[in-house]
Amino acid sequence: MSSFIKSLKPAFLCFVAMTLICGVIYTGAVTGVAKLLFSNKANGSIITVTLKDGTKVDYGSELIAQEFTSEEYLIGRPMGNTNLSPTSKEQQKLVEERVKWWRDFDSKNEEDIPIDLVTSSGSGVDPYISKEAAAFQVKRIAEARGIDESRVENIISKYTKDRVLGFMGQPGVNVLKVNLALDNLL
Repeated sequence: MSSFIKSLKPAFLCFVAMTLICGVIYTGAVTGVAKLLFSNKANGSIITVTLKDGTKVDYGSELIAQEFTSEEYLIGRPMGNTNLSPTSKEQQKLVEERVKWWRDFDSKNEEDIPIDLVTSSGSGVDPYISKEAAAFQVKRIAEARGIDESRVENIISKYTKDRVLGFMGQPGVNVLKVNLALDNLL
């Protein structure tokens, strides 16, 4: 029995050492470096607005979609159901329902509905929409708010990110930031 315990001692010590190294030291170092170099992202990219009375309000993360469904706001991609095949009957039914929703919601707009407004993203919580999807909504937002379309376009332009390094990915419009700017909070 004693030789069995002696053979377990090195395995146990190795387990403890690796747990400390990988689970505590490494994790702490990576978190510390991230908070030091990328503080905003490491803390969730929370959009905090200071109101006129000095109160600070967290409105959400600029990296996670928020759902908007009022006519005075920019509306983002649908949330959820991200793992459906593009050719599945369930996906086709969802797209048809979403097209109908858009036609009922914005009945004056007869333009083609951009695909990202009727399909969910890979994560199901994409905070960005395409420039085309944003442009599709400008007239409705301007009318609902009683402002010029050019003002809405300027706000959208301000919160549009370009391609990474000028060639990777697609430009995207941050829905939450645009809506906060429309409400004069940014």
